[in-house]
Amino acid sequence: MSLDWSSLYSSGYSYSDFLAKYGNENQQQRWEAKRLTLELNEAQTSLLGGFARKMYVLCLSGAWCGDCVDQCPMFDLIEQASPNIEVRYVDRDEADPGLKEAIKVCGGNRVPVVVFLSEDFQVTGMYGDRTLARYRQMVEKLTGAACSTGISLGGDKMDTFTGEVLAEWIGQFERNQWILRTSTRLREKHGD
Repeated sequence: MSLDWSSLYSSGYSYSDFLAKYGNENQQQRWEAKRLTLELNEAQTSLLGGFARKMYVLCLSGAWCGDCVDQCPMFDLIEQASPNIEVRYVDRDEADPGLKEAIKVCGGNRVPVVVFLSEDFQVTGMYGDRTLARYRQMVEKLTGAACSTGISLGGDKMDTFTGEVLAEWIGQFERNQWILRTSTRLREKHGD
């Protein structure tokens, strides 16, 4: 079954509109608290600001989800750093059944899951529900090693774990930007 990615993307909400619609007061506060702990370094800001191709990003999410609290504010930060990135959020529980089926992770409806799309809504990639840094942390816990949860309890600076997760997500955005930038089809279209 072929999905109409343009319509699916159009059905999504901006970061703030998604939280206003789906997040209760506590959830909104948790997302905002996480967002306030995040910062890009100079190299990350320069990289994201230099993206040349329009990239649409569709995120299946849930305001209630702890992994979404930790990661979706990163997508907002990334979007704000690039004029060529537009992210839309779709609530997992209200998402189109075809979308949920198409982006299952290990057979489950996991969140957050991100679909990267070209300017004409061709899929360039999918990533989620957790980053490698998070899975490494989870495996350490399974094998008995003690480590922090990665959830920030406040402060002005990002902790090391959060910085690793943010860097991994920036890497995914970068990878998909380079897919778009080197696409023969898009290079011919844009004359570059």
